[in-house]
Amino acid sequence: MAEPYPFLKGHGTENDFVLLPDHDGTVHGALSPERVVALCDRRAGIGGDGVLRVVRTAALGIDQDAEWFMDYRNSDGSLSEMCGNGIRVFARHLADEGLVDLSVPLPVGTRDGVKVLRFDDDGTITADMGRPRVLGESKIAVDARTWPAAHVDMGNPHAVAFVDSLDDAGRLFDEPSYDAATYPHGVNIEFVARRGERHVAFRVHERGSGETRSCGTGACAVMVAAAVADGVAQPPADDVTYRVDVPGGTLAVTWTATDRALLAGPAVIVARGTTTL
Repeated sequence: MAEPYPFLKGHGTENDFVLLPDHDGTVHGALSPERVVALCDRRAGIGGDGVLRVVRTAALGIDQDAEWFMDYRNSDGSLSEMCGNGIRVFARHLADEGLVDLSVPLPVGTRDGVKVLRFDDDGTITADMGRPRVLGESKIAVDARTWPAAHVDMGNPHAVAFVDSLDDAGRLFDEPSYDAATYPHGVNIEFVARRGERHVAFRVHERGSGETRSCGTGACAVMVAAAVADGVAQPPADDVTYRVDVPGGTLAVTWTATDRALLAGPAVIVARGTTTL
């Protein structure tokens, strides 16, 4: 049996994660896909949409201007460049443990470069998700229905389709069809319905995880696609904010005049313990 090691469980708008505190890189070494799958199993494991290993960049020998690195894996064990809800939960853990100064911006290393987070007075955390890239249009399909989709890159790829009803996405047990030539490494697929002025809602099928209750990079991609469809310039002349509803709650996304996507939302730690999984 493996030696017991610590874990935490947290979520951001019900996009949930297993966190592995490995601050000095001495607990886990190379995190195997098999261990990630076991931890994320919702019946035989702890359950989660992914695993966040919390480690110092120095322990990994990574050349990034940030003390901390978010080593993120999807629930199937595959690597992911970035996770917007996950990085807020990651920051919440560091804050709860007194490992960071809440009065100054927090840089966190990721596979998509360094992201900077801010702890807001109302308890939310805002993450600068970087520059969105609108790369044209593709298509996605569910059963016999096909929709055009905006191709938006937020460090990871997204296909954003506008639908009449979120029910149009079906049960999302299976991955929707997409253009493999456009997305050779897979894609996160968002189905978006308008709710009002600068107010949208979406469901998402995340590559490597299936349908999730929320997706932070997806919320940014959805907001940008909606803003472009609404005639907003790229980048906007002034900061533009949209309310973005997900099955797990509500996020706010601001596309700034300096061409940055800012994601604001809650992040909570709900459990901690040890495991031998």
